[in-house]
Amino acid sequence: MKRLFLAGLAVLMTCTVALSQGAPMQDILQAHSALITKSSRTTISPAIAAISNSGLTQAQDILQAWQSKDIWQRRSDGLFFRAEETDSGSYQLFDPDTGKIIGEAAKSDLRQLKPNSGVRALIGTALVQFQLKDNDPARRLAALTSIERNPSSDSLLPLRASIDMEPDADLKAKKRRAERLLTIAYDTDEAARVAAIAEMSGDLGVDVRATLNPLLQTRTQVFAGVAPDGLNIARVLVPGKDIASQEAYRLLIASNLAPARIDQAEILATLSDHISDGKVGGIAVEDLNQPEARDRAYAALVSQGLARATPTGAEIEAQLAAHQIVEVYSEPSPVVTSAASEALEAILVNVGVNQTLDLILDGLSLASIYFLAAIGLAITFGVMGVINMAHGEFIMMGAYTGYVVQQIIPNHTVSILVAIPLAFAVTFAAGVAMERLVIRWLYNRPLETLLATFGISIALQQLAKNIFGTQARPLTSPAWLDGAWVLNDVVSISYIRIAIFILALIFLGVFLFIMRRTRLGLETRAVTQNPRMAASMGINPNRVNMLTFGLGSGIAGVAGVAIGLFAKVTSELGSDYIVQSFMTVVVGGVGNIWGTLAGAAMIGFLQKGIEWFNPSNTLAAQTFMIIFIIIFIQFRPRGIIALKGRAAGD
Repeated sequence: MKRLFLAGLAVLMTCTVALSQGAPMQDILQAHSALITKSSRTTISPAIAAISNSGLTQAQDILQAWQSKDIWQRRSDGLFFRAEETDSGSYQLFDPDTGKIIGEAAKSDLRQLKPNSGVRALIGTALVQFQLKDNDPARRLAALTSIERNPSSDSLLPLRASIDMEPDADLKAKKRRAERLLTIAYDTDEAARVAAIAEMSGDLGVDVRATLNPLLQTRTQVFAGVAPDGLNIARVLVPGKDIASQEAYRLLIASNLAPARIDQAEILATLSDHISDGKVGGIAVEDLNQPEARDRAYAALVSQGLARATPTGAEIEAQLAAHQIVEVYSEPSPVVTSAASEALEAILVNVGVNQTLDLILDGLSLASIYFLAAIGLAITFGVMGVINMAHGEFIMMGAYTGYVVQQIIPNHTVSILVAIPLAFAVTFAAGVAMERLVIRWLYNRPLETLLATFGISIALQQLAKNIFGTQARPLTSPAWLDGAWVLNDVVSISYIRIAIFILALIFLGVFLFIMRRTRLGLETRAVTQNPRMAASMGINPNRVNMLTFGLGSGIAGVAGVAIGLFAKVTSELGSDYIVQSFMTVVVGGVGNIWGTLAGAAMIGFLQKGIEWFNPSNTLAAQTFMIIFIIIFIQFRPRGIIALKGRAAGD
C-alpha cells in the first residue's frame, strides 16, 4: 500500500513538472534562457520585452521577483522558479505561472539569477507599464514620479495607455501632463510633438522649459563649401561678424580642414633641430635672439622643405571663405524647433510678467512688515514728536512674549491668539512706565530724548540677553500658516506673509478708528496741535501723552509677535527694524498715518526692486535704499504726504 502511494505521488510530481514545462511563462523564460542567465545589460532587452509584452497576468510578478533576485534556475533541467528559503535551509519552489509551491530543492541544486544594476534598471523600466495600472493609487503615483525623474522614450507608450483607465482625476491630470512632456521629447510623430508643444506653451512649469530647451541646443559644425541639405541649421556664422576670425580658423583647424598656424614654441624647436655649423638657414645662432632674424631663418628652412610653412593672412582669409561654419540644432526637425522656439518665447514673456507679479507681492509683503513695525512709531514719533530709540525693543519684547506663551500653551493656534493681546498689554505697560518715568520730563527736548531712549534700548537688550540668552528662540506659527499660496512655478507667497499683511490692514483700521472715532483720538489730536488750548478745554495733556505713548508701544509689541513668526527671536530683533521704522515715518510724512503707509510701500518696493538686480547682496540693497531716501528727503523734506495745518509748522 505504501509503495502504491509513493508511485502515485511520483506520477503526480511528474505530471506537475510536465505541466510547468508547457506553461506560457515558463516557455518564454526557456526561450530566452541564454540571455537571462548571461544577464548582460547590452543583450537582456529581448528577454525583458518578451516577458513584459506577453500579456500574461503573472508577468509583473516575475519581473518584480527577477529584479529583487528571487528567481532561481534548477540546474538539473534548466527550469526557472521563484524560490524562498525555508527554516531547514532548503528552498521552496513556486511555479512561475500558477504561483503555487511545486516542491523543494537544495541550494546546491539551484542557481540564483543576480541581475546587475543596469539590468535591474531595465527591468524597472519594464515594470512601469504594470505599476501605472496598479490597483493601489500610491503605486501608480510612485511609478509616475519615477517617470518624471527619469524620463525615457520607453515610458511614453505605457504612460499613454494608462491615462484613459486612470480613475483618480488628479493623478490622471498629472499623467496627462507627463505624457505631453514625453511626447515633446520622444514621440516619433512630428505632428504630435508640435501639437504637444502648442498645448504646453502656456505652462510656466520649470519641467516644460527643461523639456523644450534641449530641442534648441545647437552644435557648431564646419563644412567645406556649403553645408549639405537636410541639416536643421539654426544660423550661419560669418567670420568677423558672428564669430571672431581667429576663433573661426581655430574651428577649421580642429576639423582638419585647414593647416595649423605655427606658434613661437614650434618655430624655436624647429630652429634648434636644424643648427649646422653654428648657423640655421644661413643665419648665425647668436643673431637668433632678434625676431626678424628668427623669421628669416625659419623662412629659409621652409624654402628648403625642412619646415612647415605657417599660413599667411591671405591664406587664412581664403580658407575661411572656402568653408561654411554653421550652428546645427540637435533636433533634426525644423518644424519642431520652430514650434519649440515660439513656445519658449511665449513662456519667457509669461514668466517675466509673473516674475513682476511675484516681485510686487514680495514688495507688498515687505511693506506690510515695515508698516506694522512703524505704525506704533507713527504715534510716538509722528504724532507726539518723541524720538523713541527703544521702539525696536518693544518689538523685541512682543516677540519674546509670544515665545513665553508658547512654552506655557503648546497649542500654537491658541498660543498666538493669547500672545497677541498679552504682548499688547505687556508693551503697553512698559511704554506707560517709560513715559511716566523718563519721557514726560523730556518733552520738547529731542536730543535728550534720543540719548535717554537709546540708553533704555541698550539696557533692554542686555536684560533680554540675561533672561533668554543669546541663542535665537523659536516662535512657531500654527500649522494652518505653514506653506505658501502657490499660483504657479513662479509666483508664490507664504501664508505667514499674507497673515501679516492682513494684520497690518487690521491695525490700520484700528488706528484710524481710535484717532477719528474715539475720545482718546480726539484728545490726542487736540493735544498734538495745541497743548495749552487743549488743557484749557479740560483735557489732561499728561494723561493723553501717557495713553498715546502706551498705545504706540502696545502696537509695537503686537508687531513683534507677527515678525517673530518668520524672523529669529533674539535680543537684537528690534535693531533690525528700528532704522526702517524711522525711515518709513519720515519718508511717508511725520504725523500722518497715510504717509506712514505710503512710506512703508515705497521702502518695501524699493528694497525688493534693488534686491532683484542684486539678489545675493541684501546689505548692498539696503545701502542703496538709504542713499535714495537721503536724496529723496533733500527734494521733499516733509515726506510723501506732508502734514497740514497748525501742527505742520512745529
